[in-house]
Amino acid sequence: MNTLQDAVIAWYRTHARDLPWRTPGTTAWEVLLSEVMSQQTPVARVIPIWEQWRQRWPTPAHFADAGRDEVLRAWGRLGYPRRALRLHECAAEIVERFEGTVPAEVEELLSLPGIGEYTARAVACFHYGKNVPVVDTNVRRVYRRAIEGHFLAGTASKKELGHVAALLPEIDGPTFSVGLMELGALVCTAASPDCPRCPLLSRCAWQKAGCPQPSEEDKKRRRTQKYEGTDRHARGTIMALLRNTPTSVPMAQIDAAWPDAAQRSRALFGLLDDGLAEQLDDGTFRLPR
Repeated sequence: MNTLQDAVIAWYRTHARDLPWRTPGTTAWEVLLSEVMSQQTPVARVIPIWEQWRQRWPTPAHFADAGRDEVLRAWGRLGYPRRALRLHECAAEIVERFEGTVPAEVEELLSLPGIGEYTARAVACFHYGKNVPVVDTNVRRVYRRAIEGHFLAGTASKKELGHVAALLPEIDGPTFSVGLMELGALVCTAASPDCPRCPLLSRCAWQKAGCPQPSEEDKKRRRTQKYEGTDRHARGTIMALLRNTPTSVPMAQIDAAWPDAAQRSRALFGLLDDGLAEQLDDGTFRLPR
């Protein structure tokens, strides 16, 4: 009998994207880089940066030796730059505690700076072949629709790892896990799922329930904040100025980059507090060294 697991695995083997970190021979460090970079960032933006990093810093030891300013410039606009500095700290601990080799066990991975449940399990599963549940937004959405019959992915919970773990087959568990994730990324998408292409169409609880739509209140809760004109936008603008300036930046230049004084002040001091910028004795600012 064709099970849900069989359907997902067969679909993945036919439809999986040809992503460079899925190539045989990719190291655990390269898989770790891909997972950290891909958080809330489209894959198309990640690939060229990932390729540059794996050539520039092929091992945790190479990366740990890099300057923080180098790391932040190379990170660019890939996402919140604090992740880049945490990854830098992570590489240093891998060198110090694990002799430069990315550990294979979930608990050891979780002990590293900046490595959360998802990243730890993704590296253990997708590189080392551990049959452990891996849950991101895509997996959560597929599970909620196919198993529970709800359209929205909902919020993360402690129970979801157990729920997904119960679905793992004894054979090809990692393939099933990456297949669930790929299904959510390509077919069972957030706004417009392509249900006719889904291998779970005939067994999907949401389909069997008549495809109920979320309430207006639920839709309102899932709307994301705009970016233009926000404090995040101000931070990003100042960070771009610091990245693109080889020397330190005077306050007058930062004033010109973001005219709203109160928002500019919040953004700048937030960057200083997060260790993403530093102020010199002459009152100018630069990336941390």
